[in-house]
Amino acid sequence: MRVLAAFLVNTAFNFAIGLLVAKFLGPDQFGRFALAMAVAMLIQTTTVEWIRLVAIRFYSERTRIEEPALRATLDVTFAIIAVVLAACAIALMLSGLTFVLSNALIGIAVGVSVANGLFDYHIALIRARFLDKVYARLVLSKNVLALLLTVGGAWVAGSALLALTGACLSMAGSLIFARSALTDESAKPRLASMERAVEYARYALPIVAANILYLAIAFVNRALVTQHFGFAETGQFSLAFDIGTRLMAAVGSGLDVLLFQIAVRAQETHGAERAREQVAANMATVFAILLPAGVGLWLTLPSLEQLVVPQEFRGPFGHYLELLLVGMFCFGLMNYAINPIFQIAKTTRPLIACAIVACIADGLLILALPATPDASNFAIAQAGAFTVAMLALLAYAATLQPVWPRARDIGLAIAGSAAMAAIVYQMRDWPAGVLTLLIQAATGGAIYACFVLAFDIAGLRGQAMKVMRRFV
Repeated sequence: MRVLAAFLVNTAFNFAIGLLVAKFLGPDQFGRFALAMAVAMLIQTTTVEWIRLVAIRFYSERTRIEEPALRATLDVTFAIIAVVLAACAIALMLSGLTFVLSNALIGIAVGVSVANGLFDYHIALIRARFLDKVYARLVLSKNVLALLLTVGGAWVAGSALLALTGACLSMAGSLIFARSALTDESAKPRLASMERAVEYARYALPIVAANILYLAIAFVNRALVTQHFGFAETGQFSLAFDIGTRLMAAVGSGLDVLLFQIAVRAQETHGAERAREQVAANMATVFAILLPAGVGLWLTLPSLEQLVVPQEFRGPFGHYLELLLVGMFCFGLMNYAINPIFQIAKTTRPLIACAIVACIADGLLILALPATPDASNFAIAQAGAFTVAMLALLAYAATLQPVWPRARDIGLAIAGSAAMAAIVYQMRDWPAGVLTLLIQAATGGAIYACFVLAFDIAGLRGQAMKVMRRFV
């Protein structure tokens, strides 16, 4: 429960920080900020993301004690990569080369990639050991610092560069508040092994390569929007994608924090078949929560936009988010419901093929769709690419003969979401505001809750009863 509470707090902070940064920077500077963040995420995924994935899959309290070389290998490898990235950033700053983004923005983007990678890596170590208190402290400290430094930089100077510097400092600085719990004295650097690093990289490389390709889709589309319409339109397009993705990812990753580690533990203690069954149960849970969350976001979008989106972004925000939403939902299912099938089986190469399919689909859709006066065709292409990738991933997953979630749970989740949409849609044209939002959320939540209570969709009723008994 502490982990879930921390995730809810993290979601609220991320949502608020993203909107406040957009408000204080304005569309033009936020477009630069968003493009630089896309560069940072691409660098992080390419260079250090695999270390986080290995920590999630192979690190545990048992391996911490019995195999200190695992942690030592990951720590030393991360340090080497960080030094290389720093040297590359300095060389770029001194080279005199020019790009769409300034060299200063690209340089700080490298710093953000290292800081965020270091933060994510340590979060993975904490998750693997089920250190709930440390996890909550680390997430809270990062968000408080981000509010002060990232939002503060945007507010004081209206500068994308200063806001990115604040983001870098907030992620690195938060680790200070949990340094004692993050240190493993038994993982001596001399225990690090190149052979281990290569072995771990083989496992993670297909996942990383797939993620790079997905990030490349978003990055290239933003660059094309900038080329065709300028940084201001890129800011409009990016805010809708970033906020929508964060909301969907917050739901999916909040579940993943709890569910994937349970599957890993099931494999470690009960064997592969039990782990496969747990992954199937996890898939049903993710679908049964992610689907109504996505439908609810669409139904309440007019009021959400009116209440929380900065004035300069209203209109385009809702328009782009509606176009992107299906793709965001499919991307969430890929990451938090389908990918674990391959991760538990340690067969991750098909992920690359599906990502290549997504890239091809994005390019073909951009060429095939008629030109629009704004970036709508790029939004449709991006959503279509993620949808095609999800279908391809399901087809590949079927070849592994996995344990699938019960059709009953999937069907009831769809029925409950459809019932919710049918009723709440009648309220979508009401005057946007707090009262409308509260009525929509309460009505939609009550309708879906009735389905959960009546049919125990994906075992959610039983889980809810367990939680309630703790407080009664």
